[in-house]
Amino acid sequence: MYIIGQQEIDAVARVVNTKALFRYGLGHECERFEQRYAAYLGGKHFSLAASGSYALTAAMIGLGIGPGDEVLVPAHTYMASATSVLAAGAIPVIVDVDESITIDPDAIEAAIGPRTRAVIPVHMWGTMCDMEDIMEIARRRKLFVIEDCCQAVGGSYKGRKAGSIGDVGCYSFNFYKNMTAGEGGGVLTSDDAVAKRVNCAIDPCHAFWTGKDEDSKPFAGNGARASEFMGAVLNVQLDRIDGIIEAMRRERDTILTGIRELEKLGLRAAPLNSREFDCGANVFLTLPNAEAATLFVQTFPSVIAGKTGRHTYTEWDQVLMGLGAAHPLMNPYNMPANAECRRTYSRDMCARSLEILNRTILVPTHPEHSAQQIQDIIHNIKAATRVALGHVKTAEVDVRNAGAVDATKYDLKVVSW
Repeated sequence: MYIIGQQEIDAVARVVNTKALFRYGLGHECERFEQRYAAYLGGKHFSLAASGSYALTAAMIGLGIGPGDEVLVPAHTYMASATSVLAAGAIPVIVDVDESITIDPDAIEAAIGPRTRAVIPVHMWGTMCDMEDIMEIARRRKLFVIEDCCQAVGGSYKGRKAGSIGDVGCYSFNFYKNMTAGEGGGVLTSDDAVAKRVNCAIDPCHAFWTGKDEDSKPFAGNGARASEFMGAVLNVQLDRIDGIIEAMRRERDTILTGIRELEKLGLRAAPLNSREFDCGANVFLTLPNAEAATLFVQTFPSVIAGKTGRHTYTEWDQVLMGLGAAHPLMNPYNMPANAECRRTYSRDMCARSLEILNRTILVPTHPEHSAQQIQDIIHNIKAATRVALGHVKTAEVDVRNAGAVDATKYDLKVVSW
């Protein structure tokens, strides 16, 4: 969450004053946002949901993914990318990321098996996946592409908005995201039939509010409707998202220019698949090894990508321990239809990803950082790099009190499994 204030308060107050809190038939904020956001993204249908996690599950249901199917998931993403596969009754197959800390197209190609039905490229930490290569593989191998844009709201890949490239795009609007209503999510698709199934997944009673459709049969599911409060706040947030993204990109580029001299010492900028268009929410830096990364963050409070709690597969106990459902008979790992799906996991199965993640540093940007704060961040990166790579001792550098990471943004608590 970056900016929220009086405009959102006024928008929520208007909803309260109209007494039209329910979206169907009474209110209009949700529908207005859905139409505006679909147009902003360049898609046909956008459906609000209660969370990004549920949006992912609704997208899979919309595509007809379920028992007997495998879905490829990157080794580094919020664990909902994997647990949502289980919620649809399918099996997640975890594959490596590359130095962009997004899913490796070569790993996708290598992991495709006879049961593979879809891949979830996650635009992690606001940086874009290599969508050209991913889409070429998916079309050639006949896979659905479910873009997980939960951490990349407002970002684009080579001029196309994140989520508009694959078969569906999924978004989150919770407290930690570029655009927030506290909680919330949604699904984008330009396929009419998929959209109808997504709407039913989000609200099994959808047809009773919007009219029954002869070519779309409803099915049972859990409700995950949005409220008019969510729609009202998001309509305000949508008006400012482009300015937020532009400010973060400028800061990211200023920092990268300011630390270019550190390349000769061994600090490199991580590769970006769409630098001109991504969110710019972080500066991604790579060091030679995990030991250097540890020294870096001890000097300048920042984040090691591999130490961000539920974002790395080694911490996904629900997946790795096979806890796929609240009731054993509904556990996808126990379903006969999944007997031929791959269901073996280990902590070292994506060792290359762990090596990359544990030497990659995230330095967050912020749309309200001042010019002086940005210069202080540049100073601190230089100081931390010299310590991390053994050029000076910690006591010999000064770190300015600016740009330090708010740990809650990154969910830094690591839980062993």
